[in-house]
Amino acid sequence: MRKVWVRAALVPLFVSMVVLLVGCAGTGRDADDAGLARKRSAVVAAGMSQIGSPYVYGGESPDSGFDCSGLTYYAHQSAGLSIPRAAIKQRDASKPVSVGNLRPGDMVFFKTGPRSYHVGLMVDQQRFIHASVSKHRVRLDRLDTPYWQSCLLGAGTYLR
Repeated sequence: MRKVWVRAALVPLFVSMVVLLVGCAGTGRDADDAGLARKRSAVVAAGMSQIGSPYVYGGESPDSGFDCSGLTYYAHQSAGLSIPRAAIKQRDASKPVSVGNLRPGDMVFFKTGPRSYHVGLMVDQQRFIHASVSKHRVRLDRLDTPYWQSCLLGAGTYLR
């Protein structure tokens, strides 16, 4: 019971901080226009708001839970953007992004098995949100861990 209360109390605070930080991200050397910065904030906030939601194969909503591409699909839809539903189709239709130039709201793509693909949504230059099969929850992870580096295919975006 205590974990649920802590999560319920901390997630909105964390989402608010991310929205504030992402909103400020447009003031650097490669500044987005204000509309694009708002879209990035909305995509990240929608993803972050689902941390702790259950992993469900084929899931794409808070009511049903999420699989990896369902989470990225939901986050983009929440921001008014239409993207394909499946991870490999999301990768194929996105605009390529250099892993060294990742921004909040960009997507990272992985090959996790012979015919298995995975996708996550960047929060900042190192952390991403994804629906984890191994932990059965939507969670935050670091891109620089050996496992994720070993299966990283690349990155793309619908936010440029």
